[in-house]
Order: sequence, then C-alpha cells, then structure tokens
Amino acid sequence: MSTISNSEAIAAWSAMPADAIEAYDDQGDFPKRHLMNGNVLRMLGPLAGRKILDAGSGEGYLSRLLADGGAEVVGVEPATALLARAQNLEQQRCQGIRYVQADLSMLPEVGQPFDAVVCSMVLLAIPDWQSAMAACVNALKPGGRFVFSITHPAFENLYGTWRDHGHYQLDRYLDEYEMPQGHASDFHRPLSTYINELISLGCRVTELCEPRLDPQIAQATGNDALDSYVALPNFLIVSANRDNGA
Repeated sequence: MSTISNSEAIAAWSAMPADAIEAYDDQGDFPKRHLMNGNVLRMLGPLAGRKILDAGSGEGYLSRLLADGGAEVVGVEPATALLARAQNLEQQRCQGIRYVQADLSMLPEVGQPFDAVVCSMVLLAIPDWQSAMAACVNALKPGGRFVFSITHPAFENLYGTWRDHGHYQLDRYLDEYEMPQGHASDFHRPLSTYINELISLGCRVTELCEPRLDPQIAQATGNDALDSYVALPNFLIVSANRDNGA
C-alpha cells in the first residue's frame, strides 16, 4: 500500500520542469519512438472514426498521434504543467483534441463510452491505480479495447543496471514498493497484480507485448547500454477487450 496520495503524486508531476516537458517531440522520446508507439497503435487497431480516451495524456504526444490517425480524442491529465503544454499545442495545431484536467481514479463525465481507452505509462505512477484501471474499463463500450503500458516489472532500471554492470540484476520482485524517479515516484507491482485486476474487471486479455529494440538502431547510437533493450524488455504493453456483458 502506497504512503503517497494521488494528490501528492499529481503535485509532483505538476512541478515537472518546463525544459523536461518540452524535451518531448512528436513521438515522445527514444523508447516511445522505437519500442512503444508502433506497438500501442497496432494493438489499438484502426483509428479512423473511433472515439478514443487517452487516459493520463501528459503533454499530449500520444493524443496527437491518435488524432493524426483520424480518431476523435479526449485526453485526461491531472498535472497542470503537462496539461498546459498539451493545450497550447492543440491551440497551435487544431487537431480537435479535447483535454480535461482530472484525477483518473475519479474520472468525471468526459464523453463515455469510448471505442478504446489507452493508458500509456500511467498506472505505474498512480498510488490508487485500481480505481484508475476501473475507470478506464468502465469508460469503454461493451467489447471495447483497453491498451495500457508500464515499465516491465521484471526489468525496471534496465538501462542503468546494464550500463553499470554489463548485465541485469534483480533482487526484489514480489513486493510492492515506491520507486523515486527524477520528477515523481513510480510504483513497483508484480505483473500478476495488474493482470489479475484486469481480469476481475471483466476483461479478456488479447495480447501481451514485450517490445525489443532493433539491434541496428542500438548499434547506430554508439551507446553500448542500449544493448539492454535488445536483450531484455524494459516495457510491457497489454491489450484487452471489455466483455460484452461487463
């Protein structure tokens, strides 16, 4: 059980420095560009004409990719600084994305139900993650698609550990604990914790994706530590459908 409240976590993300937020480009960052985005979009399925909730939309890079694909997008983000960046870019680009400031664990009316909900690298940062996951599932139409991604619980801090030791080391997995990061904390939870909660919410898992970095891309960077992304999966992407009767 986390000792940090959702409001404290949101305050930490709201204090994220502007230069860190603006460092994101149209594909997010290196891992999102080369490991995650293509898989997330593939697992969501066709975008054109579909109504999609970007749950925990951050500065909006994924919302913009979804809108580029023809989706009708609503982005929900509680952190003020991240939301402001997303709204400013929407004013410039006029993609038709509607952003709502809200705690995902207490999701208000934002246009439910949706054809699909995507929650990318968000649940691992929410103390009350069960309520957030339930909100995502409940926002779906019966049969709707839920895709979420997290840092792979078995391979957290993969890059740093590989860089320092030349291989991966793990000494805690089954416990749940806080992991302080640069701007705000993430939380380690075993994979079974997420999957069993998803099943209990009336969802059928359709795919687990453990993305692997293309060896040629790793080699081209000249960064030996990126071999870790070739050998082991730093991220996990889960696709599930809400039961028709849920």
